[in-house]
Amino acid sequence: MQVETGLETKFARFGAAVAVQDGHVIEGYASLFGACDQGGDVVAKGAYAASLGQITAEGRRVKMLWQHDPAQPIGVWDEVREDAKGLWVKGRLLPEVAKGREAVELIAAGAIDGLSIGYRTLKAAKNDKGQRVLTELELWEVSLVTFPMLPSARVAGKSEAVASDADDTLRDMAAALRAARAELAQR
Repeated sequence: MQVETGLETKFARFGAAVAVQDGHVIEGYASLFGACDQGGDVVAKGAYAASLGQITAEGRRVKMLWQHDPAQPIGVWDEVREDAKGLWVKGRLLPEVAKGREAVELIAAGAIDGLSIGYRTLKAAKNDKGQRVLTELELWEVSLVTFPMLPSARVAGKSEAVASDADDTLRDMAAALRAARAELAQR
């Protein structure tokens, strides 16, 4: 049985220059404002503001996952913010976690070069080009991924450096992500 949660994903490529140096810190853009992705969506400036404000007010963090799998956290995002360009993130891969170690090696080898956001659309409208313009999003997570959808977003740098309801939410999110993967595989 598939659970409909409304959770969507959006991908952004790191770029060829990404490397984890002298530690496990990565930073860059997980989403760029005004850029049309391969799915025909455009994220508007300010789309994350309310969600980031709520996350901060509640003392929570945006999760860092491996390939959108809620059972595989691989690090922590220490900073997640909007700026004039897009959604900027900075975090630490955790080498004490097996997938975190793998991520470090895969990034270093160039096998992984993408970031992807997991979110729920709260407000959107079609523009005159037929694109869906996303004006308010509920941000759930930012993942390291193999296949990015927005090639123009890049990592800027790198350096050294639950309760039952939550379980249900993670299961719903996992179901939505599996459905999204299946849809992408059919394209």
